[in-house]
Amino acid sequence: MKKLFLFVLVSVFNLGIYAQKFENIALTPPMGWSSWNYFGREITEGDVRAMADAMVETGLRDAGYEYINVDDTWQFDRDAEGNILADPERFPSGMKALADYVHSKGLKFGVYSCAGVKTCVGLPGSRGYEFQDARTYASWGVDFLKYDFCYADIDGQNSYASYKLMRDALYKAGKPIVFSLCEWGTTKPWTWAKEVGHLYRTTIDITDCAECLLVTGARGWLNILDESAPIWKHNGPGHWNDPDMLEVGNGGLTPLENKSHFTMWCMLSAPLILGNDLANMDADVLKLITNKDLLAIDQDPLGQSAYRYIEDEEIDVWIKQLEGDKWAIAVLNTSEDTKDFHIPWNIYYMTRVFQEKFNAVDKYKLYNVWDKKEWGTTDDELKGTLEGRDVLLFVLSPVK
Repeated sequence: MKKLFLFVLVSVFNLGIYAQKFENIALTPPMGWSSWNYFGREITEGDVRAMADAMVETGLRDAGYEYINVDDTWQFDRDAEGNILADPERFPSGMKALADYVHSKGLKFGVYSCAGVKTCVGLPGSRGYEFQDARTYASWGVDFLKYDFCYADIDGQNSYASYKLMRDALYKAGKPIVFSLCEWGTTKPWTWAKEVGHLYRTTIDITDCAECLLVTGARGWLNILDESAPIWKHNGPGHWNDPDMLEVGNGGLTPLENKSHFTMWCMLSAPLILGNDLANMDADVLKLITNKDLLAIDQDPLGQSAYRYIEDEEIDVWIKQLEGDKWAIAVLNTSEDTKDFHIPWNIYYMTRVFQEKFNAVDKYKLYNVWDKKEWGTTDDELKGTLEGRDVLLFVLSPVK
């Protein structure tokens, strides 16, 4: 009986060692690139290497982008021992060599798997192989794992238990890996995933449009923005609401829609995972995604998501708390038509929803992020005209 007690005690202790996620990583929203939105099922080893090269050559790495993530279809089969294998035709050098190449560029490497028996395109998933796959990823030097939930509802598979199991497997493998949950918001992961992963998808997939809903369920960034508004509080260092990858630069959005899409993801403190062809993008797209003021808003250490202060059929106003008694204010025209706007400043009323204790501030000065100019103070009401799908972005600083 004594031996049994000691065995149980030791077993519980050992489980406690790895029954957690890796802490002190992803303290700001992860920034990087993923293959799916542009390359889809056709991604190859050569494409991944080219994107890693481009991330360095374009200055994206220096701007803060660091992850090169290979999405679905890199898998091929399992060997006789159950080890996951990469597609030998499209990834002839193997994933370890590819990870080494990405690391040689001063970047980090990510892969994709699924909590079900198959991935979303029908390749081998990780169910039943969680600890084996986690050890494999660690041996390859993987830094980021996106974990989907296709083929997981065949026999009522539980999302929390499935993701917790892979979390524990990654931790036991011993290599710090950012864990990205992707069950599309179905079970409200923002209510339980804080202790499980570092980011968690909050909606169904994004598609390359501003406002649309496909038969597959995929939707435009404005649709996803609406769905993101109510859950703004479930966000912070080490645990991020994930409204999905960016569609900036993929051709389906106008230049103003690119601008507004990227701006609002920064206001949400969303992970900034690019999905375009980094080696062949317009100069305007590169300028947008490397805008230092925008990136500073996304990467603000407080990790606050924006709160939608005003919502109507035409002009929305979002407010985000920043470090150092500052605020970011976005004025977004969600319609396709040019609209007038009029915003009376009432900072106390605007910020009381954050439930913080503020010092009395008589007024704030406005800095326009886009034209990089001061726009007066909150003594004056904000009025103007905004083109369809355009956005204004201000940083408010106290006037001392």
